[in-house]
Amino acid sequence: MKTVVQKAIRSTIAFLKKFLPPEEQGTLYETTNGVTVIVSDELPPEANAMSLAMYSRDPRSFLVHLKHVLKVGWKKFLSKFYVGYGHKSIGDCGTTTICIEGVSMLCAKAIQQYLLYKGQEASTRYLDMSKQVILNFLGEKGEIIQKGWMRMYEYLLSILIPDLKKRSPKKKGQDNATWERAINAKAFDVARSFLPAGATTLVGWHTTLREARDHLLELRNHPLKEVRDVAKQISELLHKKYPASGFDKLYLATEAYVTEYMRDYAYMEPENLDLFWKDNFDVAGALTHKATLTIRPDKTDLPAFLRRYGEAQVRFLLDFGSFRDLQRHRSALVLMPPLTTKYGFHPWYLDQIPEEHRATTTEFIKHQTNLVNDLACDEHTRQYYIAMGMQVACEVTGSLPAIVYITELRSGQTVHPTLRIIAQKMAVELQKRFPTMELHHDPSPDEWNIKRGNQTIIKKD
Repeated sequence: MKTVVQKAIRSTIAFLKKFLPPEEQGTLYETTNGVTVIVSDELPPEANAMSLAMYSRDPRSFLVHLKHVLKVGWKKFLSKFYVGYGHKSIGDCGTTTICIEGVSMLCAKAIQQYLLYKGQEASTRYLDMSKQVILNFLGEKGEIIQKGWMRMYEYLLSILIPDLKKRSPKKKGQDNATWERAINAKAFDVARSFLPAGATTLVGWHTTLREARDHLLELRNHPLKEVRDVAKQISELLHKKYPASGFDKLYLATEAYVTEYMRDYAYMEPENLDLFWKDNFDVAGALTHKATLTIRPDKTDLPAFLRRYGEAQVRFLLDFGSFRDLQRHRSALVLMPPLTTKYGFHPWYLDQIPEEHRATTTEFIKHQTNLVNDLACDEHTRQYYIAMGMQVACEVTGSLPAIVYITELRSGQTVHPTLRIIAQKMAVELQKRFPTMELHHDPSPDEWNIKRGNQTIIKKD
């Protein structure tokens, strides 16, 4: 016998089919042993958010609430409950995807500088960036510098690819297309160090409505004008799409407060780079969970409860190109450092250049560095003219599960070598403190690896 709840659900499904176009009728349900499971996708995010929110005040089915919200209009509901009463958790139940194209590497990092960021970005390790637009705000002097970096980028690709093919010839049985992709990827690994940070990229950001509002508050008060302009553009578009979710709401006192702390927080450097590692781990406490630490399989995360046993803070120099990969980790706090020339070009890149070209490349970097330092502009704008091979001062703060995750993931052979070195050093520190803990990292030296050629998205035959 059908229950009252099931009848209500069936009624709602029938209503949804009338309300939504066929391609958006993605709501399924099943009731077994008195438990109803509903999968509801492809609904308007604001309607989904408000329908879920009704759980807290009315113990009827989500689909019953959804029918009511759709009939009355979710914009009225959200205006009353979300914006009007500040129920931020309602905004967590509606998601959206924002694609930001044609922004600088610096703007991309600002968008991703958020612990709740979820998304993707164009990879300089796999893509030829020679045709990308470069953002220049300083006229002819700026253009000369940026074109200089790009000429070197293209020149290095032209000499590295044939050189790598000689040094790492295709072996018998290896797929030619995979080998070619691996060769190109290795060449990009080196040449990308000469891309100026003003080079444009593409960023995808999948977020809840609440997180979008929270992060846009910081972005529109960022020191970089480009970031502020993009944040305004995103806010206006989201307001058009979701007018009941408060993307047009500004509170002057809050804006002033965020502007003030963003002056210091947007770009921060660690105070003591001589200290690679410090922690406040309660080792004895963590070791009361000996089995959890010692029998963990590979590719399995440590459980979240181990966060209660303290954090580690790691400080080091890393080229900005590899920092871009590290910064996307959400499990730890990764400070956004200013991009400057004061720490020099990462030596690994010069070591990869054929010896007969190394001296010329070194002189070119010195020449370009002098031009960058002579620019008449503020330090934030200067970043657009600095190559991504320049080192930045990094600081990572994370719990034991977070640090272990980063160590294991970033020590693998397919990770950029400059970041692998850091992950391997982190592994040494972890093993000092937890010698009995199972650590699934890769301590091997860097070597040619055709696996890079498989890390792609291609159409299956």
